[in-house]
Amino acid sequence: MSAVRRALVLVRGFLAGVVIGTTLCAFVVGIVIEYVPLIIAGLGLPVVYGILLYLAGAPRRAREAAVAPVTALAKIESLRAGGTETGDIPVDFVLTVAPEGAATHRVRITHGVNLVDIPDYRPGGILVVQYPPDRPWKAQIVERPSPEWERRVADAAIESAPESSLVQEQPEGCAFGALALLGLLLGAALVLFLFRAELFAPEAPSRPEETQSSVTTSSSGSATVDVDGSLLGEGELRRAIDGLAQAADVSQVITVVVEERRLTVVFAPTGAQGVPRFDLRSLAVDRVPPLVRRATTTIDVGSPQSWQVTIVPFGNAVSSRVIVTGPDGSGSLADEG
Repeated sequence: MSAVRRALVLVRGFLAGVVIGTTLCAFVVGIVIEYVPLIIAGLGLPVVYGILLYLAGAPRRAREAAVAPVTALAKIESLRAGGTETGDIPVDFVLTVAPEGAATHRVRITHGVNLVDIPDYRPGGILVVQYPPDRPWKAQIVERPSPEWERRVADAAIESAPESSLVQEQPEGCAFGALALLGLLLGAALVLFLFRAELFAPEAPSRPEETQSSVTTSSSGSATVDVDGSLLGEGELRRAIDGLAQAADVSQVITVVVEERRLTVVFAPTGAQGVPRFDLRSLAVDRVPPLVRRATTTIDVGSPQSWQVTIVPFGNAVSSRVIVTGPDGSGSLADEG
């Protein structure tokens, strides 16, 4: 095998490894992250690679087809049939090929033979074969030789070539396998690198909708909502208000107290006039978590242990004040809006 052809074989092995590694990893990763386009791309990559490989080999196949094959006599050294018992069956032949003007050699081939023609092939029999000049291991039996070659077969006597003269295609070798493995690992690593964010992202927190809450109303004109999670969580305070709105009229609220896991609401007395009130559903709930975070980080009470936000009407708006308590006392921070 020439150096150029050897290099091409090694490159083909490396690319084949890349395609295999990319395909397998893309298919698995696509299933794990539930990304259908990646699964389709992984399955389509071998098809594209096969088409490109076929097109790239077209010039070589054209050159090989233009070279006239070598026609020579061959002696059957041994044969073994296998496969089915009807129609053509594959038969393994070991032949001694005697090309004109060249030394004899042995070759091992497989040829399909019809069941009724098996008796025509016996050890010691003479055949006509053809093979490419540079690839004698690709010999093929000529089933219908020309009359001239039939006369040669009838008159031929071929000495058996030694077993050491057996010609066969050179194996790719360890370098081919090493490069194929390297390509496989690189292909898999490429997919893992491109989709590392989806694969190794931290587990998403539990859905806010899964947070359980309970609403309690009293005859004194107040109501409380207790939740399992923190009301500072995204959307938690809004869900608590919506849950309360389904059990009580929240359009006449005079005071709201927000704690870590409890929402307390005081309603205006029935028939009371001139008492400032507001609709709890219009509360800007997105301003509460930042206010609490700012208070717990700026008010010096040691390590904050608890907090409480009080919201009351203030003119046409509402006033919010957070009180933070810790080992060193308590402090407050107001937010009027």
